Amino acid sequence: METSPEEIRQPITEHLEELRRRLIRSLIAFGIGTAVCYNFAEEIYRRLLLPLTGALPSDSHLIFTELTEAFLTYFKMALWGGFVLSSPVIFYQAWRFASPGLYRKERKLVVVFAAWTTAGFLAGMAFAYFVAIPSIMTFFLSFGRAVVVPMPSMKESLSLVLRLLLIFGVMFELPLVLYLAGRGGILSAAFLRKWRKGALLGSLVLATVLTPPDAVSQILVSVPLYALFEAGILLCALGERRRTDAPVVPSS
Repeated sequence: METSPEEIRQPITEHLEELRRRLIRSLIAFGIGTAVCYNFAEEIYRRLLLPLTGALPSDSHLIFTELTEAFLTYFKMALWGGFVLSSPVIFYQAWRFASPGLYRKERKLVVVFAAWTTAGFLAGMAFAYFVAIPSIMTFFLSFGRAVVVPMPSMKESLSLVLRLLLIFGVMFELPLVLYLAGRGGILSAAFLRKWRKGALLGSLVLATVLTPPDAVSQILVSVPLYALFEAGILLCALGERRRTDAPVVPSS
């Protein structure tokens, strides 16, 4: 088998120099993305917090209680936004650094894995932003309106929204995790099918904890969560089939 020029081993000094170049380019892209996001920080913040501000009563609004809170909150959000904007450049630089050490088949697997991971994470964040977070915010704001007026801190509100986006983004990676578990022989689709009732109960309990005590909100959250488990069963079975169909390499 012929070896491509980029698969030829390089001295350690060249690897370190290559790593330095990739890191510098990634940091430049991150800095530019952060600067762009900070220039539009107030508008980005407003849109990001819409699920909360849309649920606030008419006599309430977000506040900050420390002199530096608004600046640090916008700067933190700009850092997150800068990473999102520069992530294609960062991932590309990481890919260009690692790809020469991978075979062609391994490169295809990495690309597919990255695409699956990105799609699942974005789907989870979209679900959180449009479905889960508005219900959660409505539930939290329902306490104490007859006694006190809710005036959430802008720093804590941003941290909560970002945390929920991250949680649901990771949660939507469940089908991919179950596929890899089936491919690696860790879990089987038959085993997961036995736990369908437990998964359904867990989805309902999680929806009950995260959403207001009304049937519509609980259904909107619990049905997609359980659908993820069912999709995971199918992908786990696919992973098992791929593992059994893989050719066995004889030992030397």
